[in-house]
Amino acid sequence: MKQERRKSSNVLLDTALQEFYGAADEMGLSEKLISILSHSERRVQVSIPVEMDDGSVNVFEGYRVQHSTALGPSKGGIRYDPEVDMDECEALAILMTWKCSLAGIPYGGGKGGVACDPLNMSEKEKEKLSRTFGARIAPILGKWSDIPAPDMNTSGQEMVWIVDTICKMRGDLEPALLTGKPVTFWGSYGRHEATGRGVATCGLEFMKILGKNSNHVTAVVQGFGNVGSYTAKTLSEAGVKITAISDITGSYYSEKGIDIEKAFEVINSNPKRLLKDFEKAGNCEKIENDLFVDADFLFPCARDGMINRKTADKVKARYIVEGANGPVTPDADKILADKGVVIVPDFLANSGGVIGSYFEWAQNLQGIFWSEDEYNDKLVRIMKGNFKRVWDYSKAKKVTMRRAASMAAIQRVADVVKMRGTFL
Repeated sequence: MKQERRKSSNVLLDTALQEFYGAADEMGLSEKLISILSHSERRVQVSIPVEMDDGSVNVFEGYRVQHSTALGPSKGGIRYDPEVDMDECEALAILMTWKCSLAGIPYGGGKGGVACDPLNMSEKEKEKLSRTFGARIAPILGKWSDIPAPDMNTSGQEMVWIVDTICKMRGDLEPALLTGKPVTFWGSYGRHEATGRGVATCGLEFMKILGKNSNHVTAVVQGFGNVGSYTAKTLSEAGVKITAISDITGSYYSEKGIDIEKAFEVINSNPKRLLKDFEKAGNCEKIENDLFVDADFLFPCARDGMINRKTADKVKARYIVEGANGPVTPDADKILADKGVVIVPDFLANSGGVIGSYFEWAQNLQGIFWSEDEYNDKLVRIMKGNFKRVWDYSKAKKVTMRRAASMAAIQRVADVVKMRGTFL
């Protein structure tokens, strides 16, 4: 008997659910498994009182969602952003489940965040926020239960504050409790660049399969945060001409190619790591929207929903590699498919971050550390293998890469859920 299926007014959550339902139906998954996997195991909301620098108290809302622990502890980042809410966290947790499954690592999906504007908070205010948030969600975190990592507007520093707080509460050092930590505090060489390196690796493998020489390819990288910047850097080092980049300060274009090293100099000299006034330093022009630049490849690495039914028809790139989570909406997917645009989905392309987190976690559990070359070699090898597996699957099944990745990922989780059974 077909059970009623979830729908959400949140675009990202509804996108995640509808993609799951579509793939599950095509696979012939049982209604029991569909019902289980379309719901999260745990959704936690906490209040976070913070005394601000002016003496006032602001109470922020924090969230942590554990979608699935069938394959292992839930894994997923913590983001600080004004638009964070429970539905967004659940959508991203669902995507993390498929991402971890597809990557072949022993994790389920989780995600968390705090609704705040970190760009308008002092370092002390962010420390108070992070420590209190960590204390509030500590009961559900653990190296064998739920392992957070940095995400949008968070970094290794926030992870140190959170893990330090929880370790002091528990009276024990647990470095494997979080990943994405600085190298000086149980972190791993290569982790900071892992997501962007993974996105670029998928893009470069895509170019090879298409018979394109990277030295003759143009690309646009939307977003120049941690993911976008290292995506652009890795592509540029492989000979790809990056014609446009962007962040919240605007979009920057050069027909001759953006100087990525100069872009790094600009963000490294900016307190908020922004590209402000890059058109002067980078000898390029400021344009309205880099999504619409004529290039071979587009790497959307900003945030979800940037390519939607209003913008999709203006996209000129023939190939898209999703660096952000959910940057293309279902409506846009259909429009782009009709235009013949081929998309490498997010939970394949940006899985380098969680694979890198797995490496850090494994090192922490063992107390053994790898060199950066060892780390990168393992990461690139896994990313190449995963890309080929999904590409071959999509050709064999005659489905899009997104659907192929979904089906392969869902099948692994469904098989384990079936084996383990339900706990009554």
